[in-house]
Amino acid sequence: MSIRGLKKKQPKTFKVKIVTVDAEMEFSCEMKWKGKDLFDLVCRALGLRETWFFGLQYTVKGMCTWLKMDKKVLDQEIPKEDPISFHFLAKFYPEKVEEELLQEITQHLFFLQVKKQILDEEIYCSPEATVLLASYAVQAKYGDYDPNFHEPGFLAHDELLPKRVLRQYQLTAEMWEEKITAWYAEHRGIARDEAEMNYLKIAQDLEMYGVNYFPIAQNKNHTDLLLGVDAKGIHIYSINNRFSPNKSFEWSAIRNISYSEKELTIKPLDKKAEVFKFFSSQLKVNKLILQLCIGNHDLFMRRRKVDSIEIQQMKAQAREEKARKKMENQRLAREKQLREEAERAKEELERRLFQLEDEARQANEALLRSQEAAELLAEKAQIAEEEAKLLAQNAAEAEQERQRLEITALKTKEEKRLMEQKMREAELIAVKLVKESDRRAKEAEHLKQDLHEAREAERKAKQKLLDITRLNYPHMVKYPQYSPTDTRDANFDKGSIKLDLKDIDLKRLSFEIERERLDYLEKSRKFEDRLKELKSEIHALKLEEKQSGLYS
Repeated sequence: MSIRGLKKKQPKTFKVKIVTVDAEMEFSCEMKWKGKDLFDLVCRALGLRETWFFGLQYTVKGMCTWLKMDKKVLDQEIPKEDPISFHFLAKFYPEKVEEELLQEITQHLFFLQVKKQILDEEIYCSPEATVLLASYAVQAKYGDYDPNFHEPGFLAHDELLPKRVLRQYQLTAEMWEEKITAWYAEHRGIARDEAEMNYLKIAQDLEMYGVNYFPIAQNKNHTDLLLGVDAKGIHIYSINNRFSPNKSFEWSAIRNISYSEKELTIKPLDKKAEVFKFFSSQLKVNKLILQLCIGNHDLFMRRRKVDSIEIQQMKAQAREEKARKKMENQRLAREKQLREEAERAKEELERRLFQLEDEARQANEALLRSQEAAELLAEKAQIAEEEAKLLAQNAAEAEQERQRLEITALKTKEEKRLMEQKMREAELIAVKLVKESDRRAKEAEHLKQDLHEAREAERKAKQKLLDITRLNYPHMVKYPQYSPTDTRDANFDKGSIKLDLKDIDLKRLSFEIERERLDYLEKSRKFEDRLKELKSEIHALKLEEKQSGLYS
């Protein structure tokens, strides 16, 4: 026998990819494995014990189908791909989540799946309820609200509301976040599993929660109804209304469910009641409906029986786990409270320390200001003392200046009196000069008149003499020579001498008048100069008097 033959022959395998709501896993499966083998492997990997709620779903030819547990995996109509993809999802829903979901992992998977169904609008939820559910989802993800840590915009990347709700109201992302945060802040102290359970407790009251819908018809030609299967029974809906069923069959009132080809029959427990028959589009749909009915009916009956040992143990463990978590949460809450109180005390101490440091700093600054003020006051006192000395010196100098000004004022008064006297004298002299000037002007005028009269008389005399000469001595005109012995000639000479003498007196008189006029002009000029000097002196005295008044 060869060494290879001694080795154990390795079984053939194929790869499978399992997609949960929040993760992906890959496994290698043996060719002979049944659906239950693969399902148990996934449940062990997840640590899940409440396996009866879940199943492995795959899509073939556009229709979602669940993997059968009692058949080989490769013998079923699964997609031909490598690896083969399956979705690990909740197949059946509990009637009361708080009583039936025992494990935390089970609760978490249900929370993620229901949340996804609400966001994908597979389950209708009112806008108000979606905001409340979103606040619990935020509490489960982020823990207690802390305004210092959860600043505006921290929910920008989280999908929390259905698109239908966002389109229905014209609100910005900041407004929606503000509404969610208002609810979120009120959930303080709620643990993650408690927040997820509160989410599921609200969601289980929604009309479309846990219902699988299938289109059916009351005859072979028309599809005008919807058949819904959930944890409580079978419901018949109109095509446009998935909220309120037209007819319902509770599991406790159903005696039998069967199908033949595309026809499916529901027989009530009451034999007198009418048997309900309907038609589906495909045989596979009837098989899927029957499979879901059987599973939900089994769970319905199982809830109403005494729990098995396994369920009792799981419930006991769940209660212990809840009690332990409750105590742990209480301990954590107490520690958190103590830590918060310690932090508050620390903040108070730091605030007090900061306040004391601030007070010390202010005191030091006040002390420095006081010292600076004291130094400044000392400098001011010294300056004031020096100013006082300077003022005393100035006062002495001012007193001396006052005395000097008084003396100067007295002198000024005396000089002013003398100047006024001089001015009066000058005015008198000016008046005399004016009078003298007027007298002299009058005399000159008389002299000029006398001169004019004398010259006029002289002219007339000469004219008369000429006329006489022409009349008495006509030959002298013809003969200008004359004899010195002639008496008339003598008389003529005497008259000429007299005329010449008279001319000399007139010239002398004119010269004297001119000389006196020049003397008068010279005296007037000197008098004007004297008046100017007097005016300058009077002006200087007035200026000195004004300055002495200012000094006073």
